[in-house]
Amino acid sequence: MIEVDWARLKAHELRKLASENAIVILPIASIEQHGPHLPVMTDTRLGQEIAHRAARKAYSTRAVVVAPVVWSGLSEHHMAFGGTLTLSHDTFRRVVRDLIEAITRQGFKDILISNSHGGNIIAIQQILDELAPTSKATVVATNYDIEAGEDLSRHLQDQPSVMHAGEAETSMMLVCERDLVDTSNITKLASPEGGKHFLSAGRNSYRWRPFTHMTENGLTGNPTRSNATKGEKMLEAGAKALANLLIDPETWAAPKDLRLTKTGIF
Repeated sequence: MIEVDWARLKAHELRKLASENAIVILPIASIEQHGPHLPVMTDTRLGQEIAHRAARKAYSTRAVVVAPVVWSGLSEHHMAFGGTLTLSHDTFRRVVRDLIEAITRQGFKDILISNSHGGNIIAIQQILDELAPTSKATVVATNYDIEAGEDLSRHLQDQPSVMHAGEAETSMMLVCERDLVDTSNITKLASPEGGKHFLSAGRNSYRWRPFTHMTENGLTGNPTRSNATKGEKMLEAGAKALANLLIDPETWAAPKDLRLTKTGIF
């Protein structure tokens, strides 16, 4: 099997990959509570698994290496349930910026940030907005479940998409870490729909709330329908979507300059 794990490669092998214009996947996740039945590593473990699968799928078209998962994310909204480690926004931004800079200094020119925790999305987009105008690398950010879309969600029965510790994540963790999934009381863990829009106010306004505003047991969705068979299908759907993104030349194409000649160049 092709080795795609940055941490398992030697320095000279990574230098060679940089010289061959390999893509780097930088997975970013979290360590946070996932209800009474899933381990706090869930986002980190799933993000790592899908990134590695995607890298191997894409490798025959273009070399890919997966950096160690950034397990420390923005999880303040989960703190009240315990078991959660979180960073301040300032620290998170500095960590992500510094890692992108370090990867770029190694000679890599294309970096895919693969995020597997919803609380990181806005901050990652903001970081890319800040870095893109001056960075020597092309940096793209994605979420495996959003990128996979219907190819992943069509395997779900009781929820429209990946929800926190629900049917999807539980199914995938039954593939990745079966021994860490507690199914003894899983039929009683379905979360009510009352907090469905816990981060919104009015017609289309944002309002921060802790996760306790949404759920009594730390999860959303219904893990009752979970099984390893659909978990494997969802992992593959997520990996395939990322692989397609990696090998699409348009993903890494230089920005266009559509200014008219008379506009002038500054």
